[in-house]
Amino acid sequence: MPTYTALTILPDKADAEAIAEALEVLTPSPTGVGMFEIEDGSGLWEIGAYFDASPDHIALALLAAAHGARPFAISELPEVDWVAKVRRDLSPVVAGRFFVYGSHDADRVPAGCEPLLIEAAMAFGTGHHGTTLGCLRALDRLAEQGFVGRSVVDVGCGTAVLAMAAARIWPGVVLAGDIDEVAVEVAQANVLANGLAGRVDCVQAAGFDHPRLRAAAPFDLVFANILKGPLMALGPDVTSCLRPGGKVILSGLLKDQAEEVADVYSRLGNSLEHRADIGDWTTLVMQKSE
Repeated sequence: MPTYTALTILPDKADAEAIAEALEVLTPSPTGVGMFEIEDGSGLWEIGAYFDASPDHIALALLAAAHGARPFAISELPEVDWVAKVRRDLSPVVAGRFFVYGSHDADRVPAGCEPLLIEAAMAFGTGHHGTTLGCLRALDRLAEQGFVGRSVVDVGCGTAVLAMAAARIWPGVVLAGDIDEVAVEVAQANVLANGLAGRVDCVQAAGFDHPRLRAAAPFDLVFANILKGPLMALGPDVTSCLRPGGKVILSGLLKDQAEEVADVYSRLGNSLEHRADIGDWTTLVMQKSE
């Protein structure tokens, strides 16, 4: 059975919330409504509604006009076996020594790599996105240069793929924190699936706000693969939790956001060591002054 989507964009959060509420009472009613701020610095908000039956085009046009939104883009989605599609689309990812794969590709793991089993789940970080891939490449590059992280934390860990990658190559316990409870549960499941129980410790935390993370500081290496705003806000905490000479890998940044974030961290006493762009995304490696 086909499903339908209706998407619009508008510049004001209050209007976005209002149109989202109005969508809930349409007939036919949507099966779900979502809204989020587009992370490109534009300040725009996207609203999406999902229907099992063809939506009322006239009602949607009136809603858009009433709230100053762009006309809804309405699409019919064919019936798809999403499990099969995800498995087909999520081919293994190679990032230096790291090989990120799903269980459906277990027979394709090459010898001599550092394997990381990640299933597509509700948490972010399968290795396919330019931000996660950039972090894995940055980690591999540091290891190639002889850097050893004996105290490592992954802030905003998602699936914990970065924390697990560090645990694959370095001794000690790697910490992983995420503000989202579901992400922490997914991370813990991935740690078990990769045989890293006791090597990666997952906690629910906003930034460094957890006794386990505060007690483990200062760190040799901090991963922060999140978004521009949170990265800038976390700058003082990241810097204070790094040992002198410690590294931070920053990602989740569009290319035109990278310089602004680097400037914030530079003013806090960190120097830019390496920048890598993958598509529209940038990963920064910075070092705290000695």
